Amino acid sequence: MPCFGTQEQCDMVKNKTGKRVFVICSVRGADDEYKAKLEGWVKVVESYGHKCHLPHRDTNQEAKGIEICTQNMNAIKDADEVAVFYSSKSLGTHFDMGVAFALGKKINVIENEQYDEGKSFARMLVEWAEM
Repeated sequence: MPCFGTQEQCDMVKNKTGKRVFVICSVRGADDEYKAKLEGWVKVVESYGHKCHLPHRDTNQEAKGIEICTQNMNAIKDADEVAVFYSSKSLGTHFDMGVAFALGKKINVIENEQYDEGKSFARMLVEWAEM
């Protein structure tokens, strides 16, 4: 099965078993192609014995906003680590990143945006992942 991410990230997935992984990603406005990419990544990770929480699949998207945030917060709290598919346009991504940061979660940045000099969330994710 193909792996998504860097070779180091792929090796980390293959060398661990039984991890609970929360996937931070866009949900609202996500098209079928994007969802299929996420589901493909999750399928690979779960094939190695990990359990993933993929918000568009595992969080009740029909619930009120506060309930969605609470469900995701609890899933992040229960996760061993977090995988990030970053989009600066996604408000939910920023909320979930804040929860994960506050809880001191280890992250793997699977997809990030280009960034220049100066401060940005994209740069901060790289710094956080290196901690």
